[in-house]
Amino acid sequence: MAFCPPTFVQQSLTTAMGRMVYYTPSDRYWGPVQSRPPLVFLHSLGGGSSHYEWSQVYPAFAPHYRVIAPDLIGWGESDHPARDYTSSDYWLMIAELLRMLGTPVTVVASSLTAGIVVRLAIQQPHLFGRLCLVCPSGFNDFGENQGQAIANALLSVPILDRLIYTLAAANPLAVRNFLTQFIFADPQRLRSETVEAYLDAACRPNAEWAALATLKGNLSFDLSQYLPQLTIPTVILWGEKAKLTPLSLGERLYATARDRLQQFRIIPKAGVLPHLEQPEWMIYSLRRDFLV
Repeated sequence: MAFCPPTFVQQSLTTAMGRMVYYTPSDRYWGPVQSRPPLVFLHSLGGGSSHYEWSQVYPAFAPHYRVIAPDLIGWGESDHPARDYTSSDYWLMIAELLRMLGTPVTVVASSLTAGIVVRLAIQQPHLFGRLCLVCPSGFNDFGENQGQAIANALLSVPILDRLIYTLAAANPLAVRNFLTQFIFADPQRLRSETVEAYLDAACRPNAEWAALATLKGNLSFDLSQYLPQLTIPTVILWGEKAKLTPLSLGERLYATARDRLQQFRIIPKAGVLPHLEQPEWMIYSLRRDFLV
């Protein structure tokens, strides 16, 4: 149970794609957790991603919710089938998880996963109660692929793509560089434990399959075409200093669906994963604007 918060336990769900591990409060410490409303935290999709991304936030909600923080299939301690992942794979596995919990479910999701959740919520709104989207993106928003073409060309060569993954994601120096250059607004906030957690997830057998699918753009789409179709009560939170998906993008996305969204809040001095960098602000924001 790598990087599992104290008083939480690891459990698993058998899905159509394999075993999905998730973390939830222990009845021993938190009482009858099953009787509480479910609250799901979904991590982003990038080299080394896992439930750890939310691990400084979700314990704060254990007193009142049945917290569920999964490692999605292909990530963390869940199964890593060697396959070319698509958006529909994530719709399927997330839908299976929500049906297991009983619907509708309150969901918090970040980055590309948040964008994918939007599309699932449009297709199957009955699965969702409320949504909190943290820096949501389709990675091809408004038709801007942010230089993806060059990466796609390099990563399309079968042997070269795995070599690039090993050099650029599956070693300590690469992980630290990725987190400081692209994820954290202030590198001084990066802890050694965070580097270790990302490295542990990135080095698991077959971890490159899901990560490379993201890097190649296999999951990319234009989120601006979908946000206006949302019917689920939704709050958006955005890191003020996000680099991969800047605040200006968030403001443009919000403008496409202003009448559909309840709130658009900025987390100060934080990057694209504010819950990893400024967990205290994220807890405060969730309690103020979302979990009321």
